[in-house]
Amino acid sequence: MAAQAIPMASTAASEPTVDWDALATRARLARRTKATVLYAFLIAVSLPIILPYFWLVTIAFSAKTGVAETAVLWRSMAVVVPAVIAFWLSAALAQSRRQLWIGIATVAAIAVIAFGLLVGPHLHLGNFIFLWEPDFASVVRSRVGEVKGAVQFPNVWHAFGNSILIAGTQTVIVVTVASLAAYYLSRFQFPGRSSMLRSLLVLHAFPVLTLIVPMFLMLYWIGLLDTLSGVILVLVAFELPFAIFIMKGFFDAVPWDIEMSALTDGASRRQAFVSVVLPQVRNGILAIAVFTFIRGWEEYIFVFTFLIRNSNWTMSLYMYWVRDDVMGVDYGVVSAVGVFYLVPSLILYMAAQRYLMQMSIGGVKG
Repeated sequence: MAAQAIPMASTAASEPTVDWDALATRARLARRTKATVLYAFLIAVSLPIILPYFWLVTIAFSAKTGVAETAVLWRSMAVVVPAVIAFWLSAALAQSRRQLWIGIATVAAIAVIAFGLLVGPHLHLGNFIFLWEPDFASVVRSRVGEVKGAVQFPNVWHAFGNSILIAGTQTVIVVTVASLAAYYLSRFQFPGRSSMLRSLLVLHAFPVLTLIVPMFLMLYWIGLLDTLSGVILVLVAFELPFAIFIMKGFFDAVPWDIEMSALTDGASRRQAFVSVVLPQVRNGILAIAVFTFIRGWEEYIFVFTFLIRNSNWTMSLYMYWVRDDVMGVDYGVVSAVGVFYLVPSLILYMAAQRYLMQMSIGGVKG
């Protein structure tokens, strides 16, 4: 037995030892390299998207009537581009959450100080004159000695209210009808159900621009042309197929056993739907509501075609006519209107980004 143990010992001694520290170092290096490449790709992709918006904001708060001044723009770019790169590098190189937040806070503080020193003295609110002066176009043109423009602008808050009314009403109708229709399609079997589901996809993929002339004539014949109600009905008709299809996916993901338990306990179909099923799909409802509201807020083609009087203007039409009347005279005012138009949808999108992601996941899963 002792003679047999000697070869085994020599064999074990001849096996190479594993340097676990070296392997761990190589793994960390590979992981950090992959993260660096990923962040470099994100920087290259995000900068062309971020810079135009930042440029818009900079012009809105710094441009002056009749002055073609680009030094402020390049100074602001000299701050924001290194700040974005430093932000991604700090996120890639951080080895803990504490280091990540310290790096982000440091980059943000340096960027704010640099921006304040280089651009701060040139910032002002004069380009937002349209917020308190309805006839701002004449005021802007008078500064450079030009005659009054041909467009009579309504109060911007009136256009803002029209956009809120269209987007809000459209959202309420779409969410209500889509929830009821999607629940019926998910829970009941009836002849033509499969054909209806396929038609929803076809209607959503159908090019709506081909229907502008027929819709214009229909609204004219029923007396809804140049009314907010007509635009709301058109937008609801085109948004419902997509909303129904997405909500059906959320209802399909709710187990039938939960609803059956409520029915067994004595709840009616309506009570089970309201108290049991709807809370399970609230993320889908919120996502559809946000998506529909943003869609109504930024609508341009239909409001430009179906609304004629300036008293019915929405913010998209207001933005269009400001660009058409003031562009070339004062780029700062045009940019300021763009910032004012962008802020509500941006805030809503950032607040509901999580629900929009769940809409993509939950709707497809069902």
